Amino acid sequence: MCVQETLDSSRVLRVNHCYVGAVSTHGTGDPDTPRGLLDGVRVVEIGSMGPASMCAMMLADFGADVVRVDRAAEADLEYADPQDTDIITRGRPSIALDLKHPRGAAVVLDLVERADVLIEGFRPGVAERLGIGPDACAARNPGLVYARMTGYGQAGPLAAAAGHDLNYLALAGILGALGPAGEPPSTPLNLIGDFGGGGVLLAFAIAAALFERTRSGLGQVIDCSMVEGSALLMTANTGPMQVGWWTRERGTNLIDGGAHFYNTYETADGGYVAFGAIEPQFYAAMLHGLGLDAADLPEQGARDQWPAMRVRVAGIVRTKTRDEWDAVFAGLEACFSVVLDPLDAFDHPHNVERRTFVEVGGLRQAAPQPRFSRTPGSIRRSGSHPGQDTDAALAEWGFGADAIAALHADGVVRQGGASRKQPAGDDPVGAP
Repeated sequence: MCVQETLDSSRVLRVNHCYVGAVSTHGTGDPDTPRGLLDGVRVVEIGSMGPASMCAMMLADFGADVVRVDRAAEADLEYADPQDTDIITRGRPSIALDLKHPRGAAVVLDLVERADVLIEGFRPGVAERLGIGPDACAARNPGLVYARMTGYGQAGPLAAAAGHDLNYLALAGILGALGPAGEPPSTPLNLIGDFGGGGVLLAFAIAAALFERTRSGLGQVIDCSMVEGSALLMTANTGPMQVGWWTRERGTNLIDGGAHFYNTYETADGGYVAFGAIEPQFYAAMLHGLGLDAADLPEQGARDQWPAMRVRVAGIVRTKTRDEWDAVFAGLEACFSVVLDPLDAFDHPHNVERRTFVEVGGLRQAAPQPRFSRTPGSIRRSGSHPGQDTDAALAEWGFGADAIAALHADGVVRQGGASRKQPAGDDPVGAP
């Protein structure tokens, strides 16, 4: 049973020496305003590309008070419009800090004292050399969840190797399973390794570690590898591969482009439609919409006939435009969809009604997901350019005016220029 509650100078609530979370000063100030799931959780994000940014964005979307620490040199850059579209940095301010300055690490460690989580995406050993590795941070805050995002993990023969999403998918065995039969593997968007097996998985891991901390009072280190996270996403597929139900030849199986009823087809106007009619009742509806009679066709599961059936279906689909096929299949349960490009998706009636996308700072973007009934997510602000918020963020995290001035005088931090416009007033843009 806890017998003592104190709020120390680092704004950390400690109950009988059991760390239970930082007290956030960020929010609307209205006690009746719904709080995000992670309200009260404070996160230090060491700025990096891709997956770590995605993780931090998700935490911020659901109420965590996240501060992004960017490179000081980036604060001096002039950001043109192409640079002004980094939606993934939304929801949190940016501090520009010179981590190689002798006092740079001390600033991060001061932030860590006030934090619940630190996220970093350096190659193994870099954070330690900068003086902000797990041991240094734990010495200042034993309750800290230290989240590490790398391509190959913190150890192993490739731990220090350079790589990107495509390389991680290659090593995880995923890339070899993507693409048409007889062709080289397809090059997918960096959604699987960077974001699915990287950023999203790391956000889950942080939430789990924070929950465990309520029992132990201690933080821990998370080693999140995009190779291993991607491999995890293949779990449902590798079992059938090992028993021969799923062949090793890509593009010949049920849901990898081999089947004519689970595929995409070009329409008369150069658009595309997609069928996912796996179950018999959906397949029957697909054939009905295409004007085909099942009695005149091979059995749905006759794999040796799938290539010929793909050619036949492709020929039929090319006789109408995308919108004409959309009208044909309206009301038919054939698992049919028109294929939209990312910008077209903004205006699809289903997405509009559900508010799948919202506009923040003049840019349309996906709303926080998933949806929670009592504690919805919200986008509190557009992304920041490096160092745009240095002074204000340091002050919010407990640094005094004299201390901030001294950091500027010594060249430890920099104040950058303004970013794109923020939402009008102080109102966050809520999840649908």
